[in-house]
Amino acid sequence: MSTSTVNVNNVVDNAKFTKSHLSIMLWCLILILFDGYDLAINGVALPLLMKDWGLTAVQAGMLASTALAGMMFGAMMFGTLADRIGRKKVIMICVFLFSTFTFAGGFATNPTEFGVLRFIAGLGIGGVLPNLVALTSEYAPKRLRSTLVTTMFSGYAMGGIMAALFGSWFTADHGWQIMFFIAGIPLLLLPLAWKFLPESLTFLVKVERTAEARQMIQKIAPEQNLSSTAKLELTEVVVPGGTSVKALYKQGRGLSTALFWLCFFMCLLTLYALGSWLPKLMMAAGYSLGSSLTFLLAMNIGAVIGTVGGGILADKFHLKPVIITLCLAGAVALSLLGFNSPQPVIYLLVAVAGASAIGSQILLYSYVAQYYPLSVRSTGIGWASAVGRTGAIVGPILIGYLLSQELPHQINFMAVGIPVVIAAIAVFFIRKAQTDEEVAAEAEAQRKTLKAQRSYS
Repeated sequence: MSTSTVNVNNVVDNAKFTKSHLSIMLWCLILILFDGYDLAINGVALPLLMKDWGLTAVQAGMLASTALAGMMFGAMMFGTLADRIGRKKVIMICVFLFSTFTFAGGFATNPTEFGVLRFIAGLGIGGVLPNLVALTSEYAPKRLRSTLVTTMFSGYAMGGIMAALFGSWFTADHGWQIMFFIAGIPLLLLPLAWKFLPESLTFLVKVERTAEARQMIQKIAPEQNLSSTAKLELTEVVVPGGTSVKALYKQGRGLSTALFWLCFFMCLLTLYALGSWLPKLMMAAGYSLGSSLTFLLAMNIGAVIGTVGGGILADKFHLKPVIITLCLAGAVALSLLGFNSPQPVIYLLVAVAGASAIGSQILLYSYVAQYYPLSVRSTGIGWASAVGRTGAIVGPILIGYLLSQELPHQINFMAVGIPVVIAAIAVFFIRKAQTDEEVAAEAEAQRKTLKAQRSYS
């Protein structure tokens, strides 16, 4: 009796959208929502911490960067680890870390305690991002991949909206600590996430957990009639260097890998500079804390629209022109924020800045997820994110320094906008990646040629 062979990647690429796809996307969205919430906590808490602990703007910026430093190491460690032990375990570890230690940050009594707790929380926050992106991308049908990844990632901006609303509702009566206590909610969701979030299909096939892999295929592609003897295979490209960072520079991907890292650095610098300092920047421009938190809300609403809209446009055109357009629009909006305009115009400019800073960053994650072969996908996302986190660390410190210099606020906003222009230029020069199928076909052709030459000789 002959054994049929099923290509798992082809099944996923051609699958119709099902309830299982929706479940995966929603669970990843819920988990990433708290990462966005954690980003926006800085914008809400920093002005209050400066007042409570007598911090200068530079000291507050450095304090905000402790979590970002943890994110950098978390992205490096957990992105690579997931390619070895599976995404689901790593996601659970990361959620436990960032929920527990962000919650504990509400009990901090001085900047040192706060900084240590934020650093440890940052390990989990930085590690969960690349794995949620990779997991969503891996299960998404090809024709909807950018849309589903960016819709899932819109939870990041929704978390910012939640932080802005909670900040305006609760901090006046309960202090900045309440924002950190709320961040412990994902701990309650862990058992449910463990039950409903699937393991990476690629990982299941790799480690020969075939029964589980068949079950997942039947859920995402019910039309597939898999026999119990069907052999599952991947369109897997073996990249020299395994899951190490060296593998990202193999097979002609070196220049584009470096450009991705530059893009992530610049976009995250702008993103975290705005996330940490937008209320303070607007206060420096003459607005009250209450209205400044409303600007944070507008920024994240713009980010949701930009992210989901950008994902839909990317599936129609391509990620590259959409990211470039978003970056350039954001740079213009940020430059115009420094000048006196009617209030509705200011809100619109803040929303466009949010769509650019957060939307372009999220689309970049989707771009990286689609660029690298499956075998190094989490490694590629993790390292791009890790390098980008150095920009995230620099951003709050840089804006804190600029605020301490008491420069015209037009200069502050222009300084935040320059990095996204650099990011747009870097994206322009990223080369088109070969697909897994193209690389595999090329390798097979070379193998046949070599075999023919040996036979001839």
